[in-house]
Amino acid sequence: MKTATIPALRVEPELRRAAEEVLRENESLSSFMEASLRASIAQRRLQREFIARGLAARDEARETGEYHDAENVYAQLEGKLQAAKRARNNR
Repeated sequence: MKTATIPALRVEPELRRAAEEVLRENESLSSFMEASLRASIAQRRLQREFIARGLAARDEARETGEYHDAENVYAQLEGKLQAAKRARNNR
């Protein structure tokens, strides 16, 4: 597979210095930038999917008329969190 290039990125010197300061051993600025770009793409895809699920849930609630009280949902989530903490502590 052929590789492609990304346009040069012009930044302020302080941003470049900050990026260079956090490089790991044997890591190049180019590899850091590629990893950052990949992570940002993945994050945006997850965000887009999250929003799509939320909009679909909203539409389903409108169609069915079935809504859930926020306090009940929070209580259920809190119960799950406490159960997970207990399970973790009992290992």
